[in-house]
Amino acid sequence: MLLCTAVGGGTAHAAATAHAAATAHAADTAPPASAASPEQRCHALQGRIHPATSFRVLQATYHAADEPYEINLAPGSTRRTTLPAHCELQAETPARLANGQRYAIRFRLRLPSDWNERFVFQGGGGSNGDIGDATGKLYGADDTAIERRYAVLSQDSGHDNVRNNDPQRGGAMVFGFDPHARSDYGHASLKKSADAGLWLLRQYYKRQPRYTYFVGCSKGGQEGMAFAQRYPEVFDGIVATAPGFALPKAALAEAWDTRAFGRLVQAPGAPGFDVARLHTAFNGTQLTQLREAILAACDAKDGLRDGIVADIAHCTDQEVLARLQDKRCRAGGAAPDCLSQGQIDALAESVRGPQGRAGNALYSRWVWPSGIDSPAWRIWKLGSEDGKVPALNVMLGGQALAALFSTPPSVLPPGLQAAADYQFQLDFDRQAENIQSVAAPYQHSAWQDIAARSADLTRFKARGGRLLVPHGESDPVFSLADTLNWFDEVNVREHGAASSFVRVFPVPGMCHCSGGPATGQFDALAAMVAWVEHGKAPDRIEARAGDDTPWPGRTRPLCPYPQVARYEGTGNPEVAESFSCRAPD
Repeated sequence: MLLCTAVGGGTAHAAATAHAAATAHAADTAPPASAASPEQRCHALQGRIHPATSFRVLQATYHAADEPYEINLAPGSTRRTTLPAHCELQAETPARLANGQRYAIRFRLRLPSDWNERFVFQGGGGSNGDIGDATGKLYGADDTAIERRYAVLSQDSGHDNVRNNDPQRGGAMVFGFDPHARSDYGHASLKKSADAGLWLLRQYYKRQPRYTYFVGCSKGGQEGMAFAQRYPEVFDGIVATAPGFALPKAALAEAWDTRAFGRLVQAPGAPGFDVARLHTAFNGTQLTQLREAILAACDAKDGLRDGIVADIAHCTDQEVLARLQDKRCRAGGAAPDCLSQGQIDALAESVRGPQGRAGNALYSRWVWPSGIDSPAWRIWKLGSEDGKVPALNVMLGGQALAALFSTPPSVLPPGLQAAADYQFQLDFDRQAENIQSVAAPYQHSAWQDIAARSADLTRFKARGGRLLVPHGESDPVFSLADTLNWFDEVNVREHGAASSFVRVFPVPGMCHCSGGPATGQFDALAAMVAWVEHGKAPDRIEARAGDDTPWPGRTRPLCPYPQVARYEGTGNPEVAESFSCRAPD
């Protein structure tokens, strides 16, 4: 590994800015790429400043081929691999001070020596605040974009979870107290990072990429939608998995769930509940009972009883609730292997979604989650079964709703219990108004800054863009029902022809981005490349079940909404070839 590092900070940047014009001119007159080695071209980018955004390259590192690398796939899960020879750049905008915090946008860019002439922007996750590894995680594929020789960029959306962290003001959500930082998080940092990254790519290769792609999930999916709606000229193809395009309203649903499930462990007469006991609201056996009831009601509707609910449109509340009653404890009270009426009511309340006092929907209802007994479902709603990991709905959702998705932001006391109390006692009608409100010094509401749920994709369609939206049926964070409703709205605007450039692929059983009893391993980027570069629209995407599912190796087609995978009646029911994508009966 060969490394060049610049001195950071405002002073160094000011000095570099003084000769930015000369530096830019040097790039225009630099010798052709073939005249220098990849290492030399990499180190030549050290200190370079993008004239339009002032991004400055702080570090340029050349990595030889086959250096070992460990890719973080999920908390506690990694994959060891080797990366191709490439130039790694880290860049940052000039520092900006606000409320005692130092803010800057940072990105990482990997430029493979053996380049395939394509660019991938890797989406972030959660509250971001992490520069990312710029490997191009593909959410279900066996490799990454950098291993396929794509140039890859990742960025932190304008704040740093370590540097920008104040326990007295939302912890890592402190950036929500600054209008500029909130806007950067919502969308403003995206275009700046893409522009500077593509400029550096051109300086390195001396040519444009042939095609540009975005790949992200969750907050990354929101970012993909923001690009399609706000900056449609940047990407040829966008894969926006489980898009958090209604993040502020989804945070209302997190609070709604905390209240519904918290009541199950609330002590009589107590004003709230002990968040340390939330994981006991359902045990593992009871969650399995819930899954069995959902399967009994809805599994066979797609033509085959196989543990997969593909025809979600016909999975009704009436049928599921009737099956849940079959699991109810007959002697009264809860038991380890049956359900109390309170547990059934709490789940029904959760699936119904947050509502105002007048019964109006404040976010969306949910699809009945056939993956409800997966650790990937319960970790969000309840926490891990052993209680060692608290509910992410509380740990992430409480402070985010207060500090980031409200105008003006609210200050909560530090600690998990304070976030749980805030959610449990929330006035949902008032909070729904706070999401939409504008108050100085903010010039936009949290919804205007962060949401990306517009059905107007006119400009993205006009530039020839293509959009793929895979989304897990059992996603506990963002409702698949909301994503399907959004597609229906787009389809109305497009007079029934939305599928010519945008397609949603529900993934039965899959939780948030991955996990759950699902055929959740699939290559959405390859499907997008075939669509963008060869005009082959994805009529189905082949998917495989992982080793942690009830059916390792099973394959199924993922079908574009509103079609569902139906068994043809002959052939091996464990392989995708025996299924076709058809409109539901």
